[in-house]
Amino acid sequence: MDILTKAKARDIIEDFAQDIAKRKRLGPKPAKCVVNFRQESRMGIERDIYYVPIELLRYRKDNGRISSDVLHYEKCHGLLDEKSIEAQNKIEDFLRAKDKEKTDQLRDMIQHEGQRDPAIITCDGFLINGNRRKMVMEQLHKKFPGDPRFVDMKVVILPGEGDEGGPPTLLEIEQIENRYQLQSEGKAEYYAFDRALSIRRKIEFGMTLEEQLRDDPSYAGLDDKRFKEAVKKHKNEYLGPLSCIDRYLSYLKREGLYSTVSTGLGDPEGRWQAFRDYHNIVYQKLDNEKTRIKFGIHEDEIGSIEDAAFKIIRMREFPSMPKVHMIIRDLSKWLTNEDSKTELLKLKEVDIELPKEDKLDSKGNEYSERDIDRIWAKKNATKVIKHVKGAKNSFEYIKEKETPIELLEAALKKLTHENLKPSNADISQYSKAMRIARAIQERANELENEFYSYQKQLRKPTGRYKK
Repeated sequence: MDILTKAKARDIIEDFAQDIAKRKRLGPKPAKCVVNFRQESRMGIERDIYYVPIELLRYRKDNGRISSDVLHYEKCHGLLDEKSIEAQNKIEDFLRAKDKEKTDQLRDMIQHEGQRDPAIITCDGFLINGNRRKMVMEQLHKKFPGDPRFVDMKVVILPGEGDEGGPPTLLEIEQIENRYQLQSEGKAEYYAFDRALSIRRKIEFGMTLEEQLRDDPSYAGLDDKRFKEAVKKHKNEYLGPLSCIDRYLSYLKREGLYSTVSTGLGDPEGRWQAFRDYHNIVYQKLDNEKTRIKFGIHEDEIGSIEDAAFKIIRMREFPSMPKVHMIIRDLSKWLTNEDSKTELLKLKEVDIELPKEDKLDSKGNEYSERDIDRIWAKKNATKVIKHVKGAKNSFEYIKEKETPIELLEAALKKLTHENLKPSNADISQYSKAMRIARAIQERANELENEFYSYQKQLRKPTGRYKK
């Protein structure tokens, strides 16, 4: 039986809250603003904007912008305690490493114009939005210690114990972050990988993907059909690739070590795009029985195909071939050809594991996961590259040697396939099916007429036989 439960409130650290209450101050010209919290935005309820010393403000580890870094770190080292100086320094390191170009732009803007918009904090000083602004203002305070603009931050403080409505719940904090995270005014865009992890974390807190999109003005006004398309697109752009990454990390016995896949936009070894293309162009075909049958892929081959794809993604570098995500895109074509597929499936002979001695340096310490990936790639490069190039060459050879008769026979085979029954089509597809059938008929008539014309020319007597 399902039991109704109350949303869990975030625990308030009382001594932190007391410091904020004692040292917050209104500006020389007190100002207010409406924040997107609970129903306050809809009702136009205003909150005071305070100035709070930067040293009293703290980073929040559940920040969507650094999701992959935090999850990876906690998997290796245990939970980050936001109250500790060590954890705060570590979170700042993660923020500093993300999208340095956008951070530089934000620093230049604040240096010349000051802080435009107030950050939003809990009553004990944890930033719900404004983490990058704090980091940048601390940098500017060190650079210009006498400049009063970089001593305090403008903030809106959410309620605490005893205030009307009480402290925000964990779900409400996720909702606030979601409502502000896509605004781009001086803020860094979320890297797609971190965005995917952030979306999933919000779902785990009880905020559905539909709710998350409804908070975004870009989607809020869409009709049902277009909104469902947007939801589906987000699943394919974010959640689908993330599920493939989770399987990949489990395959390598690295559950949760997300930074081994990618650390951000500037990561030269990042593999996010490869997983995105794998999910959308390859895996969805494998996961769909009708499409799988159409491409001649047997159900018991799915695991071997994914094994091959994961080894290709792990290898990452293929001399004289396109980037790895482009190879993954071609994979869906190669799988339609039996010779190419057979060549790809030979990758199962490549061991995904390295011997223990290959993972240790001269002092007996284990290499990092990324170094292990490089060692594995170097050790298996000959075999992996050979089979990938073999699959490509087999496909290109078949493609080049296909004659008009072979193409016609292949087309006829598809048109007479046992699954091509109008009764199997969805009602909504009838009109489209008739258009396609008419196009096929027209093209068939064109081809028949062309072949007849060539045959007729062969029957005409040539001039040298005339008397």
